[in-house]
Amino acid sequence: MAMLIINADDWGRCRAETDVELKCFRAGRITSVSAMVFMADSERAAELAKEHGVDVGLHLNLNQCYDGRGLGGASGEAHERLAAYLKKSKYAVLLYRPSLQEDFRTVFQSQWDEFVRIYGKEPSHVDGHQHRHLCANVLFGDVIPSGAKVRRNFSFWPGEKSALNRAYRGWMDRRLARRYHLTDYFFSLGECLKANRLNRVVESARSANVEMMTHPIHEVEKNWLLSNAFEKTMGGLRLAPYAAL
Repeated sequence: MAMLIINADDWGRCRAETDVELKCFRAGRITSVSAMVFMADSERAAELAKEHGVDVGLHLNLNQCYDGRGLGGASGEAHERLAAYLKKSKYAVLLYRPSLQEDFRTVFQSQWDEFVRIYGKEPSHVDGHQHRHLCANVLFGDVIPSGAKVRRNFSFWPGEKSALNRAYRGWMDRRLARRYHLTDYFFSLGECLKANRLNRVVESARSANVEMMTHPIHEVEKNWLLSNAFEKTMGGLRLAPYAAL
């Protein structure tokens, strides 16, 4: 059955982000969130999610320094190496580095285990901070467990990106689909509002499974989510959490 998943990223990164996303969830304007662990508000956010029944996935963080509960030892050092590597160049995500593969596995497993510790269950889905879950070492190293629900690449129509760009994204999504469960389309609320393309999300969600990412910490996105325009635009669509995919 077709559905629209409205997923808010960065749950637990800081108190302000958690609180505004919870407000949107309680208003019925988002259906899922993606949580960061080892961050300033991670543990409080986990308690709020359990209290309010929020559907929560893991927002894999490979490039932002931890600022929450300390993580030392091998896992912390591995995260520092990955963050330094990924910040060197925007093309780092495209290159497979065998020497760092064990670090990618270590960091993913430490964040997965921390998620299970504070939420008491496995995440409903996996995506990545700044979409780093799609970097070459994660993709080719099969770091994320097979069968998980994973965020795909952004969906673009002919003319929006180069043919080569669309071909690469299509190839990557086909590879992802062989191992993971994906939605049929993926859009960004912020970009759709800028380009006045919400009609594309609506039309796609009438016959397919669609994810729309949002960051309610941004005033424009928060205001739209909590406005009457939301109900007018999304009326008649099946809004569902990632767990329903």
